[in-house]
Amino acid sequence: MSFKKKPLILVTNDDGVDARGINRLIEGIRTLGEIVVIAPDGARSGMSSAITSIFPIRLNLVKKENDLTVYSCTGTPVDCVKLGINEVLKRKPDLLLAGINHGSNAAICVFYSGTIGAAFEGCIWGIPSIGISLCDHSPEADFTQAVKYGKIIAEKTLENGLPKGVCLNVNVPKGEEVKGLKVCTQTKGYWAKEFQLAQDQTGKNIYWLTGEFTNEEPDNEQSDEWALDHGYVAVVPLQIDLTAHHFLKEIKKWECFK
Repeated sequence: MSFKKKPLILVTNDDGVDARGINRLIEGIRTLGEIVVIAPDGARSGMSSAITSIFPIRLNLVKKENDLTVYSCTGTPVDCVKLGINEVLKRKPDLLLAGINHGSNAAICVFYSGTIGAAFEGCIWGIPSIGISLCDHSPEADFTQAVKYGKIIAEKTLENGLPKGVCLNVNVPKGEEVKGLKVCTQTKGYWAKEFQLAQDQTGKNIYWLTGEFTNEEPDNEQSDEWALDHGYVAVVPLQIDLTAHHFLKEIKKWECFK
């Protein structure tokens, strides 16, 4: 794909504009084009595709440099993308990058993640979009490999584009030794034992979200969890059309639809 101007790259996340992951990503992609960052002013993990509808949203300029403009937003990751497209940018971005997230967004996490919610929103607008996550929740996590492979995939996406309605979910394993890239399927599984019971200062029950991931296909070498467990960067193409096309013919046979 050729560009008459420098590629315009919109960057957001769900960990907040000051998070280590997004700032390492910005440093790593500075040479790829003109970068506009619009990210939440604090942590918005688990927001999925949530939008703000009952409160006003505020947008604040953090800094402006050559080919880099950074805003903080009081809304969700999807709010950030919508504001960028509708109010801030003078032209449609050539690429949207969400991340680098602190923690994995593999398998079923795509339905909860604000990082992937932002990538889906870009996808809805016809922007080639990538969510990038590192399987490390540590505040001092080493993002070297995530930046390296995130940039490689970003460059190839700028070059080749993505099909309409498709975005990429990229997860990078923790550690310095990464074997390479692997195109994968989304692992089938679910979260169990999701809450930890505790008591507040008055003795009333409160619940902390926790959980254990149950992998229903641990031996599937095509799945993203297998790839991550074996040291590969997992790249899963996702689509915004959730229609169960394989079931359409069958459901039409039900008596109520005849």
